[in-house]
Amino acid sequence: MGIFKTRKNKTYSYTPRHYQGEGNPYEIKHKFDDFRTTVGSNKGLKRKLVSALNDYKNNQDQKANKRVLIILAILILIFLIFIEFDLSIFF
Repeated sequence: MGIFKTRKNKTYSYTPRHYQGEGNPYEIKHKFDDFRTTVGSNKGLKRKLVSALNDYKNNQDQKANKRVLIILAILILIFLIFIEFDLSIFF
């Protein structure tokens, strides 16, 4: 019984009764991790941006790409209105 020793948690060798599969049934994994290239150990802002751009370029769904661009344009327009930017230069 040491003062500075931490107590270890109890471990059990429990397996679920109706589990029929491989691996750990308690592993938390997102369902889209197998399809994304941006998930992983991307450290650094540049590497994250490069992997996100590559994922965007290699996307097969062109409707989703257009939708993202439209949403981005609307958000930029709202931001410009919010900061009271003179929008008359565009017309």
